[in-house]
Amino acid sequence: MSEVVQTRLWLAQRISAFVLAIAVSVHLVGIITAVRGGLTAGEIIERVGGNGVLALFYGVFVIACAVHAPIGLSTVLREMTALKPASANGIAGAFAALILLLGLQVV
Repeated sequence: MSEVVQTRLWLAQRISAFVLAIAVSVHLVGIITAVRGGLTAGEIIERVGGNGVLALFYGVFVIACAVHAPIGLSTVLREMTALKPASANGIAGAFAALILLLGLQVV
């Protein structure tokens, strides 16, 4: 893998980690606040359904996951298994597609 590709992957993973740190924090604060307020999971889903701002927020969350996790997965597969880099990248790419498909479907 070229240095340019490695640098771009490193940068993509760091940027997505930053986005995920913020998104996870906002998500947890929202859930904890709602649950402490006495809302059930069903009531929370009822209230947030159709909210464009939350759909955008969780869409960005899913995209950040789909960028971040497969880069790390590919690295782990290349370092810890006998897989060829192309195979590790293929598995990671399929994983990214699965995250996007399932995550955006939920959003």
